[in-house]
Amino acid sequence: MSKKFSYGGQAVIEGVMMRGQRTMAIAVRSNDHSIVLDEQTLHPVADRYPFLKWPIIRGAVSLVETLVISIKALNYSASVFAEDEGEELGTKELVLTMGLALLLTVGIFIALPAFLLRFVQAHVQSNVLLNLVEGAIKISLFVAYIAVISLMADIKRVFQYHGAEHKTINCYENGEELTVSNVRKHSPIHARCGTNFILIVFFVSVFIFSFFGRPPFLTRVLVHLAIFPLVAGLSYEVIKVAGRKDASLLVRFIAKPGLLLQKLTTREPEDDQIEVAICSLKSVLKQDAEGVKNVC
Repeated sequence: MSKKFSYGGQAVIEGVMMRGQRTMAIAVRSNDHSIVLDEQTLHPVADRYPFLKWPIIRGAVSLVETLVISIKALNYSASVFAEDEGEELGTKELVLTMGLALLLTVGIFIALPAFLLRFVQAHVQSNVLLNLVEGAIKISLFVAYIAVISLMADIKRVFQYHGAEHKTINCYENGEELTVSNVRKHSPIHARCGTNFILIVFFVSVFIFSFFGRPPFLTRVLVHLAIFPLVAGLSYEVIKVAGRKDASLLVRFIAKPGLLLQKLTTREPEDDQIEVAICSLKSVLKQDAEGVKNVC
């Protein structure tokens, strides 16, 4: 097992998913308070097509794979929490769920900002400034969305597991033994977080779109969609560098807003939530090192 690999994951319903080099583990706290662990082998498409590992291209590919894995992990955790593992969504349902989520994302964070921009663009002469205004609208909508959902009790629990995931990764990356007391000491903030990635996407899209002038509403939306793979690829490269200890001051400056926003998307976890995150990370570490499964 190579220390160079960047382990990471996501919070799910009453649990944490961690992703290893070739494996994924989803640990969920069930209603009887035991930890249910699901371990799966991953088959990255880039293994079959090596050119998909090239810089920038790998970011767009990784985003798609991450979305698929995330929905599957959420689906599994929901089934465990409901004590009804036989009712997981099938392939068609998963595709429909992902399609609706993407449609909602495009509507709120691409189409709506482009529509609102129509009311101010006549008063803004600079294309760069106009794109900055659009970026500010996107970020404001995203922050407002996070602030609203953070008021929900169930989401607060997810944010606690998000904090547990980050603390556990930080503990591991600092070379400490994965115990509750050791994990507890670490920060719930991490530079490779998806929250950070989203904000970097907004910043990068402002820069790239500056080369396209000020097209009309529909063209603006279509151009944003067309350049999104490039935006995602560049953002991926930025966040990979931001997660390194030797990241430059410029990269740290770009990543700073995302780190601040994580104060909204993470909460201090309880000990039993940290135990779940540790279980998930230990699973992928064991499988990567020895092919051993079911460590919890």
